[in-house]
Amino acid sequence: MPRPEVNMVTLTIDGREVSAPENVMLVDGAKYGDVEIPVFCYEPKLGQPVGACRMCLVEVEGIPKLQTGCSTPVKDGMVVHTQTQRVKDAQEAVVEFLLINHPLDCPVCDKGGECPLQDISFGWGGGRSRFVEPKRHFEKPLALSPLIAIDRERCILCYRCVRFSQEVSEDYQLVLAARTADTYVATFDGHPYVAPFSGNIIELCPVGALTSRPYRFRARPWDIEGSGSVCTLCPSQCNVELTVRDERVLRVISRVHEEVDDGWLCDKGRFAYQAIHVDERITQPLVREGGTLRGVSWERALDEAARGLSRAGSASAALAGGETTNEEGFLLQRLTREAVGSAHMDSRAGGSLPVELHAALGAPVLQATVPDLQYAHAILVLDTEPVDDMPIVDLRIRKGVRRNRVKLAVATSRPSSLDRNAAVSVRYAPGCGEAFVAALNAALGGEEKNFAELVAAAGTTAEGVRAVADLLAGAGGTGGPGDVVILWGERLTHGRRGAAAARGLLNVAGHLALAGREGAGLLEVPAGTNGRGLREVGVLPRIGPGMAQVASPGALGAAGIRDGLAAGELSAVHLLHVDPLADLSGRAAWKRGLEAATTVVAHSAFLTEGLREHATVIFPAESYAEKEGTVTHPDGRVQRLRPAIGHPGEVRPGWQVLAELMKRAGHDPGVLTGAMVSRRLFEAVGMYAGLTLEELGGRGVRWPARAQAAAWPQADLGPFGLESPPAAPSPNGELRLGTFRSIWAGPAVGASPALRFLVPKVRVEMAPADAQRRNVTHGDHVTLGADGSAVEATVMLRDAVPEGTVFMETNALDPGLVDVRKAPPESRR
Repeated sequence: MPRPEVNMVTLTIDGREVSAPENVMLVDGAKYGDVEIPVFCYEPKLGQPVGACRMCLVEVEGIPKLQTGCSTPVKDGMVVHTQTQRVKDAQEAVVEFLLINHPLDCPVCDKGGECPLQDISFGWGGGRSRFVEPKRHFEKPLALSPLIAIDRERCILCYRCVRFSQEVSEDYQLVLAARTADTYVATFDGHPYVAPFSGNIIELCPVGALTSRPYRFRARPWDIEGSGSVCTLCPSQCNVELTVRDERVLRVISRVHEEVDDGWLCDKGRFAYQAIHVDERITQPLVREGGTLRGVSWERALDEAARGLSRAGSASAALAGGETTNEEGFLLQRLTREAVGSAHMDSRAGGSLPVELHAALGAPVLQATVPDLQYAHAILVLDTEPVDDMPIVDLRIRKGVRRNRVKLAVATSRPSSLDRNAAVSVRYAPGCGEAFVAALNAALGGEEKNFAELVAAAGTTAEGVRAVADLLAGAGGTGGPGDVVILWGERLTHGRRGAAAARGLLNVAGHLALAGREGAGLLEVPAGTNGRGLREVGVLPRIGPGMAQVASPGALGAAGIRDGLAAGELSAVHLLHVDPLADLSGRAAWKRGLEAATTVVAHSAFLTEGLREHATVIFPAESYAEKEGTVTHPDGRVQRLRPAIGHPGEVRPGWQVLAELMKRAGHDPGVLTGAMVSRRLFEAVGMYAGLTLEELGGRGVRWPARAQAAAWPQADLGPFGLESPPAAPSPNGELRLGTFRSIWAGPAVGASPALRFLVPKVRVEMAPADAQRRNVTHGDHVTLGADGSAVEATVMLRDAVPEGTVFMETNALDPGLVDVRKAPPESRR
């Protein structure tokens, strides 16, 4: 649906004329006239107001009773009074009632100094209490979860936390128990409140009833400083404020950006800051001596790395992980191409696409934005699980469906958390996204000739594909397809058939007329945080900065680098914020390749498995709280990272290490500061031309909306002729294997004490019927075997998993057919 039109009207508040948007709530409209109406329960992000606290009572001429400002819409000519004696008496009474049972323990409350109840008591309260009876008491504090403590005596029953659980995250875990004065916030049967977004209720709470257990009693508001930056732990790139005391990050809270995160954070982004200061972090350079990694000087480590890469020359390669900034990626590709003399590099986990397909998929006329998910007529979630891959987008989709009646279709191989919100939900076989897209293309184009074969190849149903096609084609009613957003996962275009899948996706976009349509388009969920930015700065084979084509025949992508190392054709690899064993597919092949390499240079904050076993030089990497630079959001918004704390130990800026390696390899980049690197980057990338760090500021700039977007290379958007996709493997007694990566994956979670209980175990999701045939049940241990490799995992039964398919939370085995057997008792952990 189109965004609501803003119609400004004029009203009078306390004798002052105010111009405000029509139908916004009076509490928000009053802000346009610099008038504050106090609230406790009201929070626009939670949806429709409930008027629970009555703190916002005002007088409206023509209405005899006092009205709640949070639920009264602004109308033209309205006359409002917020300072009359009648209003003041009502507000004083509300504050007095709230303080009847609220303990006056501000000096020991974590909320003290930044507490709305404190502020409102001083500003609108009576300044005295007539209540002498005993206050109500609860056991306190209780662990609502391992991350959140609840003090029920402080709770004022504003409903915010319960509404978030039920109306925003839709996990439905929080409820109000008991009645009247005995009412309290609880979970069903006392179960811990563990959910991907649970930490948001800490910020929503207007009193000290809900507090962060990791932050509890760590600092007071006058002891701390706030520093704005961007979280780089996932592609959501949420805007955050880091709470800093004595050069330590003590807390992460949201920094509202409606175009990016809507003011929410996932628990990974909120609590994984603890990994910044743990003892396990690498804080000095390491060099392998006699098979053991030992701490050495920077001079020694830089010399070893530069010598190894230069010696390999064109037989070296580079890989960049998702947390790499644009500046680091820009210098990495210059180091590899210009200083070392190699064309082999990649930043896509599943390998690169032809340059013309990269240009088409990223074409400005095809790009949707995050807010488009809220207002589109229809959304197709294709080959991605937003809550794991880009969590905040999950909340935005739910918001669109709930508030704006957006029609949602989900097409994935693994059951999705969005299935119950979807009008249509379709499953296909793991790794068969290409065939599904081809079938959807045929359904939208009315092609019946090969439709049945394409459906069979995808391992899905004709009814499901047609239902998705009908929903998308009819989303705009009689006016045609309407505004459709396709949220697609990068994994759709992974592997040898990635180019064919990309062409099918572009054909679907063509059928829906997405090109050039405002409020519609494609929105990619990259495999890494800065996947889009790294492509645009040139960390791809045959593609340079600004998506310029580079003449480098034979340049290898990720899969080619892996195979080249294993075959001895390549001898050195430069790993920037990536561990192939943990982050890339083909784990066994990567292990062989790293074992065969003579030089493995890595930049990392932690000793992950692959680096511990195979790295020859490791440079300590910065955390995002220490970084200076930029990243590019999946919708094209270039955002700025700002350092909040100094570097621990001997850690140096990543751009500085890369510049020093270039200098030692005989190619001085001539940069002395991070800002200089950013300036060189903006000059080299046509779409970023004219950008400055000052312009990016705290909000960023979306380059597809700038005139410089014309620098993007012209691309053919289709339609394309599609080859027949390979058919889904037939189980034949074995099971199809799909893999997935949990939101809790990554070294930052395992290193954070507060989040360690969420570290993913190797588990396999099975259909109950498949488990019954193998005589296993929920919680049993099974062995999955394929191609001579075997992995032990714990069974998790899910009714929604299609029969004949299993999903494993690891990349230890490649997708295909696997044999699943109950593990012998002696091998069970």
